[in-house]
Amino acid sequence: MIRVKAGLLWSYLLALCSLIAGTASAAQQPNVLFIFADDQCFQTLRAYGYEDIDTPNLDRLVARGTTFSRCYNMGGWNGAICVASRTMLNTGRFIWRAHELSQQCEQERQAGRFWSEHLKQAGYRTYMTGKWHVAAPADKAFDVARHVRGGMPKQTDAGYNRPIDGQADPWDPADPKFGGFWEGGKHWSEVVADDAIDYLQEAKERPEPFFMYIAFNAPHDPRQSPADYLARYPLERMTVPANFQPLYPYRDGIGCSPSLRDEHLAPFPRTEHAVKVHRREYFSIITHLDAQVGRILASLDASGKADKTWIVFTADHGLAVGQHGLIGKQNMYDHSVRVPLTVVGPGVEAGHTIDTPVYLQDVMPTTLELAGMDRPDHVDFRSLMPLLRGERVEPYDAIYGGYIDLQRMVVDEGYKLILYPKIKVWRLYHVADDPHELHDLASKTEELERAQRLFHRFLRLQDETGDTLNVRDAFPVLAGSS
Repeated sequence: MIRVKAGLLWSYLLALCSLIAGTASAAQQPNVLFIFADDQCFQTLRAYGYEDIDTPNLDRLVARGTTFSRCYNMGGWNGAICVASRTMLNTGRFIWRAHELSQQCEQERQAGRFWSEHLKQAGYRTYMTGKWHVAAPADKAFDVARHVRGGMPKQTDAGYNRPIDGQADPWDPADPKFGGFWEGGKHWSEVVADDAIDYLQEAKERPEPFFMYIAFNAPHDPRQSPADYLARYPLERMTVPANFQPLYPYRDGIGCSPSLRDEHLAPFPRTEHAVKVHRREYFSIITHLDAQVGRILASLDASGKADKTWIVFTADHGLAVGQHGLIGKQNMYDHSVRVPLTVVGPGVEAGHTIDTPVYLQDVMPTTLELAGMDRPDHVDFRSLMPLLRGERVEPYDAIYGGYIDLQRMVVDEGYKLILYPKIKVWRLYHVADDPHELHDLASKTEELERAQRLFHRFLRLQDETGDTLNVRDAFPVLAGSS
């Protein structure tokens, strides 16, 4: 009997030690506050050097943390680029592998292979609000989910093909009668901030670390904001982008004709007036979003959890809004494939910029590493932690991009090669020296060897990303040499 009791006591002691060890491990795990914008181009933060927009709260975040200046999204398999971006983010898979399982995401979630499910397994309490747009129920993927929104607030007929020069604009972004972000009585960005603040109030009373997925629909169209935010951007303040074009010459062959919803928002051909109006609304809703981010950050500071919280701000992709004669995100130009990415956390260098090319979906394995987890075998994206620690690493040999079967790109050596396989057109830009992508070098014979080298780099990336599109036959001159 004494031996039995001693054995039981030993078992209890082992269990107690295990519990203490687990508690200590949980105590070392940081909180994660992930703030996610929709359709926000990297060119829309004043702190990034773009002085035509006001983003004081995001600017303060940039000052506190490290910014990745060349952060990309891989593209999409349909016009709703956000579906691909968010599926990649939550599954960790590269684009075409994510596409293969995009309709089986609920099975992935149930198998514990979703971002939030991994963090649940690591002991995190998980919260979500706002835009989801992934083929699995958010209220199952997260412990707490509120105001789960679809792809976008409902657009109205009056919001398309406007404004037409010389005619009255039928649409007012500050008028609640048009619904959209105003549906329900309170602007959706304010609802998201309210939810985040409520979550922080709950989380400060709980012992376990938290993961908050705070996903704004803004600045996706309909780009609506209160009148006082619009007043900050009178038309006389607005300018057209340096790469403004009335019409993109290959618009029909690359899927960006007026039949594409995003491109139908403004009239063809584009006019300077129409682009200024759309950019005014774009900047206004971003400044309004910035104010909501400020409310969330103030609540985090008040919660007493800030010192143990990693904050990540990024967006699912960018948006043209008049650049290259385009309005939407279904293209391979930087204004649409590059996004802001700033990370703040204990030990992260303040006011620092990293120029190494990365993908926004690298955030997912980064947080798993912070939680003390190894990167799962199925996760293709790479943790940003080595870069944040100051290690001299290149996570990717080159950057890949694709849009359905109509567009492809590769970025390397400071150059970008864009391929339009259906119409057999290729474009080459020295993006390091030509950031607005104004000067197509494809016709310069002295650049052919470089283009061929980039093309063969792209072919290798196809294997890595699961891309089966045959581009060799469309570009024999590029395929002819490596």
